[in-house]
Amino acid sequence: MAESQQPMIESIERSIQTITSLTSHVDAIEQACELVVDALLAGKKVLTAGHGGSAADALHMAEEFVGRFVNDRQSLPAIALVADSTLMTCIANDYGYDELFARQIEGLGQTGDVLVIFSSSGNSPSLKRAIEMARLKNMHVISLLGKGGGPITGQSDVEIIVAGEETARIQEAHTVVLHIILEAVERQFA
Repeated sequence: MAESQQPMIESIERSIQTITSLTSHVDAIEQACELVVDALLAGKKVLTAGHGGSAADALHMAEEFVGRFVNDRQSLPAIALVADSTLMTCIANDYGYDELFARQIEGLGQTGDVLVIFSSSGNSPSLKRAIEMARLKNMHVISLLGKGGGPITGQSDVEIIVAGEETARIQEAHTVVLHIILEAVERQFA
């Protein structure tokens, strides 16, 4: 092995270790799957949110529900709250960045819907406000977090706090969890 390859191997090994740590969260992952499946069976929708790379996870999850993940099935209602740049800049400008998701949930969220947030740190005031608004709207909340969960810890129906401090590895684990949720949905709606 070339010396230049060692950092790559170390990144792969850290990723494997972080993803393997998800086995300690199987109960919470199963609860998340059940919340999402039950909501969709009841005709409710899934709203997703996150910042930066976690916004990409939010987009990824929503598009797989509306489009498809692996198998052909009916389209399912999901909205990524990070998808509309004009709406996001309007809210940030008029109400402040902390209201970015809460304002959308106020207008779009309904009793029984599910909010799924992605945050590698749990430190985002706008995600904290999103959870507060979701609670006011009688929605369920699933939080995929990392780095100990931050101030968001303890505010969701289901929390999956990925072990580790490395943002990239946490986001990789979040992708595994969102794929597991999608697989559970597709088993139900196939």
